[in-house]
Amino acid sequence: MKKLSLLAVTAMLVAFASGTSAAVVYDLSSDHCTDGCGPAGTIFGNVTLTQTGANVDVLVQLNSGFGFAKTGAVDNQTFLFNGTGVVLADISVDAHVPVLVATNGPYTASAIGTFAFGIGCPSCGGGLSSTFSNAFTFHVANATIADLTGGSGSPFAADIGNLTTGRTGPIDASLHSPVPEPISLSLVGGGLLALGLFRKRFVA
Repeated sequence: MKKLSLLAVTAMLVAFASGTSAAVVYDLSSDHCTDGCGPAGTIFGNVTLTQTGANVDVLVQLNSGFGFAKTGAVDNQTFLFNGTGVVLADISVDAHVPVLVATNGPYTASAIGTFAFGIGCPSCGGGLSSTFSNAFTFHVANATIADLTGGSGSPFAADIGNLTTGRTGPIDASLHSPVPEPISLSLVGGGLLALGLFRKRFVA
């Protein structure tokens, strides 16, 4: 009975782990600022996408020394993205200071491409006049990570500025690496440990 219980617990742990969220990180690293917003190879920030059930959570954050700008180079939007099968009603932006809102495009990021949706800051002034550097999060319902990243070209663009030099412009993103969520790793690890203990007792 103990062996069966242990095996059942192991199976549940592994099954639960396989259904937990998984994250994918994109680096904001392709510099299209006039005269460059940073030296070659600079990673200006990251876009982290996490699949949580039927929703995708998107965290956009910049590294130290950079802020979100508001320029015509990105149609006065902070962040641009596409979404297969996504409609505006699916997108919700977490509370933020300053207030950010999701809007329909199309929007164009210079030298990058056209995007269907934007996250913008209506109260921000032009350029870096009222920039912000704190991260923001938005959510896309009834979507998968592939829906937001599967198209041709870069999936994301941000309008950023170098807070030291004042240079601004669009930055687009490239895939960094898949990142297993800690909860998934711990559950899988626990399941494997339990399976190992069960096997050891069975052999003995």
